[in-house]
Amino acid sequence: MKIYKAYRYEIKLNIQDRISCAKHAGAARFAYNWALKQRIDLYEKDKTFTNAIEQHRILNRLKTHEFPWMYEVSKCAPQEALRDLDRAFKNFYRGLKQGKKVGFPKFKKKGKHDSFRLTGTIKIEGNSLQLPRLGKLRLKEKSAVKGKILSATVSRQADRWFVSLTAEEDMDPPTPVQGKNIGIDLGITFFVTTSEEVKIAPPKPLKKALKKLKRLNQQHSRKQAGSKNKKKSALRLARHHRKIGNKRLDFQHKLSTQLAKTKSVIVVEDLSVKEMLEKKDLSRPISDMGWGRFIFMLEYKTKWYGSLLKKAPSYICTLTS
Repeated sequence: MKIYKAYRYEIKLNIQDRISCAKHAGAARFAYNWALKQRIDLYEKDKTFTNAIEQHRILNRLKTHEFPWMYEVSKCAPQEALRDLDRAFKNFYRGLKQGKKVGFPKFKKKGKHDSFRLTGTIKIEGNSLQLPRLGKLRLKEKSAVKGKILSATVSRQADRWFVSLTAEEDMDPPTPVQGKNIGIDLGITFFVTTSEEVKIAPPKPLKKALKKLKRLNQQHSRKQAGSKNKKKSALRLARHHRKIGNKRLDFQHKLSTQLAKTKSVIVVEDLSVKEMLEKKDLSRPISDMGWGRFIFMLEYKTKWYGSLLKKAPSYICTLTS
């Protein structure tokens, strides 16, 4: 059977490569914001809509005279950004029809949305990655990618650059896991409480790092806007956020893999995390847990390893603080 896997690696960049990646991220962000403003103006003026294909044609015509700097980057970066905006609007309108709360697409801000996606000829061998227009880049570890690479998403976190490769792979049907059937309850005091009365405490990376996070935020707010000290402070703050996210992600990956490999059937409550986050007294602890991502990990890992995930309908949701 065919499966889609994502591989994430840190890239080792020199100064020129960093400049090139920053240009690609800037072009993708510009195209997204330009297209979003055009759609808003078009609707307010004529109550009409457009799509990614038509906007890409307009952008190509404007490149020569108004945006010549876009020729310095791969055409894929702005093109994929327009497709992302197209999907964002489709999700928004679908949510309106289904009565779900889906936010209207927002403008992207420099420093917070530094990423771009490339397609086409992407090759990887060992710790060497070749991307369109960027050429060969060095990875900090050897690649384990198998199959055909469909796309590469390059993103920046603080002062480090990462690439996520989406690959299509052929996989033999997994052997069914010969393990027990369990039910798991997600909570705040204990991240997971199983039907076997096994309780697993959460790492709570945000709670443990909150004191330092507040201090860094206070220091950042006192810096003069546009100064070098402001940029240094923003970098320290971004590094701290990255550290918090990495700790949470590492815990979720290890636990979801262990359950998917050892349990035949896993039953979990179908939680509405978005509605729970609206509760002011519980929004921060729930965000620190990352339940939605953990359930998503179980969904695809159970398919990989031969187990089964079942979602039980939630009629009454009980949270322990």
